[in-house]
Amino acid sequence: MLAGPFAAYQLALLGADVIKVEDPHECDQSREGGSDHALGQAKMGLQFATQASNKRAITVNLKTAKGQEIIKKLVKDADIFVENYRSGAFAKLGLGYKDLSAINPKLIYCSMTAFGQDGPRGNMTAYDHAIQSTSGMMRTTGTKEVNPIKVGSPVIDYAVGTMNAFALSAALFQRERTGKGQYIDSAMMDVAMMLMGSHLTNYLYTGKEPSPNGNRMEHASSQGYMAKDAYMMIAASNKGQHERLFNALGRPDIAKQSTHKERRENYAEQTKIVEDIIATKTAQEWEDYLQSKHVPATRTRKISESIKDPQLKTRNLLHTHKSPPGYGGKDLTVPVMAFKFAHGGPEVTSPPPQFGEHNDEVLGQLGYSKDDIKAMRAEGVI
Repeated sequence: MLAGPFAAYQLALLGADVIKVEDPHECDQSREGGSDHALGQAKMGLQFATQASNKRAITVNLKTAKGQEIIKKLVKDADIFVENYRSGAFAKLGLGYKDLSAINPKLIYCSMTAFGQDGPRGNMTAYDHAIQSTSGMMRTTGTKEVNPIKVGSPVIDYAVGTMNAFALSAALFQRERTGKGQYIDSAMMDVAMMLMGSHLTNYLYTGKEPSPNGNRMEHASSQGYMAKDAYMMIAASNKGQHERLFNALGRPDIAKQSTHKERRENYAEQTKIVEDIIATKTAQEWEDYLQSKHVPATRTRKISESIKDPQLKTRNLLHTHKSPPGYGGKDLTVPVMAFKFAHGGPEVTSPPPQFGEHNDEVLGQLGYSKDDIKAMRAEGVI
């Protein structure tokens, strides 16, 4: 729903010709998702829009022989094939890696599933929140009193998409050196575990479960505090930042307690001192002051505030489509990519495609005549 399309979106932003394939009788679930229900009913939901720019969209019934033929024709000259179905589903259709690599030995085939292609959980399915649950992530989120808690955004889905964009890029580079295609077996569960890397290492060495500490962390100089008007996070994590923080707060005596051992042993006392001081001014006042002293500190913001941050305009992080088709004459703003190149780089060139918008165009490029396309549409193949 999100992971596979997000991986392909990263490549589309970098110039790949990405063709999104959907079932003609059941669109991608994300087309019906998002907070604007009318757009969802029109199959242009905002969950879909987030990761659909720069793509062409076709509909193909993969359970038909003619539909499978279309996929095989597409794969013949393709670099990459991405599927986000239950493990084994494509192999049963005759569209597995062995089938398609026989047509195109240089093909890079990427399968994204909940738990991987094999093993005791290989045939199980899941979504982001189910993986957050079974991986242990929800047990590390929240507080000791309020736990388990799901992370607010679908971080697993987007992390899986990002991880696989990296895997696909690596496979392309590897192919340049070896001339061989590749099969990528990606599991959401694996990515969730990677996102908890330090928790894993700590647990496997000590046997201690990571505790859900909410906004409280290991050091008083690096955690959340309530200012006069709003909540804020101070992130003076290392020794030097600890010293700068307490000097800035007028407590040079505490600044000297800067070894890891001292900070751990004096945590409660230091926390109380910071709490009392931070409560005397607004969060913005503290952010401005502490940042001027090179102490990482930020006021907590809503998305409606963070998107107005002038820093975003310098990053080219967002792209606005001006009245794109399917969005009722309104502009549509979508995220682009979380890095910049010195030259070239990611860019948005076309809006999210409508359901089956490019059927005639893509099938025509594959050699199908107008009559062929008309017949396949009548037969429910497309």
